[in-house]
Amino acid sequence: MTTDRTSVTIGLSTRPGTAGPSGDAAVVHTLADQTTAAAVVDGIGHSERVSSVATLLAEVAARVAARRGALAGLLSAGELVADPEAEEEPEPDAVAVAAVTGPGDDTTRIAWVGDARAWGWDGTRLHQYSTDQTMGQFLRAHGDVAAEIAEHHDAWVRASLATAVVATVREAEIPDRLVLLTTDGIHDTVDHAEFEALVRAHADHPQALTDALTAAAREGRSGERDDATAVALLHLSASTG
Repeated sequence: MTTDRTSVTIGLSTRPGTAGPSGDAAVVHTLADQTTAAAVVDGIGHSERVSSVATLLAEVAARVAARRGALAGLLSAGELVADPEAEEEPEPDAVAVAAVTGPGDDTTRIAWVGDARAWGWDGTRLHQYSTDQTMGQFLRAHGDVAAEIAEHHDAWVRASLATAVVATVREAEIPDRLVLLTTDGIHDTVDHAEFEALVRAHADHPQALTDALTAAAREGRSGERDDATAVALLHLSASTG
């Protein structure tokens, strides 16, 4: 009997910005049964402390997600930065997205908080599966405001790891063969047409794709280039018998 079994190939790339130490971090963790979890964290601010904490958060999120799911991964990471009485002010905070998939899975399960994003590519089109938890997106959904006002408010996140609870961490499933996780250093500065063209050109080569996406990141409205991080998870099918 011949059956199809999927495996997951990973690409991961991160590029520091120009504002100081990178606050981005990404970790991929694979269990013995080949369940694979990826976490991308975008620390708020640029300092050595933010950079260190972001790396810790990504490690915890990925490791817990592989065992307990993407939601549990993000909530566990959030417990590390949720001390309301922290002596050092302010305690570092971050936004994040996590994804989990495994051999034989035809979907990838994601969870996110803030404006880190998850995308899927089905071979024809690039679709954004996450919805930014920002004040700008809130205004677009619930108010009749000018585009420039909504854009201005995109800088304010409405949820983060430090405030994450079950009700504020969003979840979804992506049925596509290729899944991407990005920080805003990429998706805020690379327009959708260019983003999609890069995915189309490198869809079968996850590392080349993530390298191309981080290389394409540009300066934002502030004149600084933000940290840029991308993870790609590509499902590959193989026949066994």
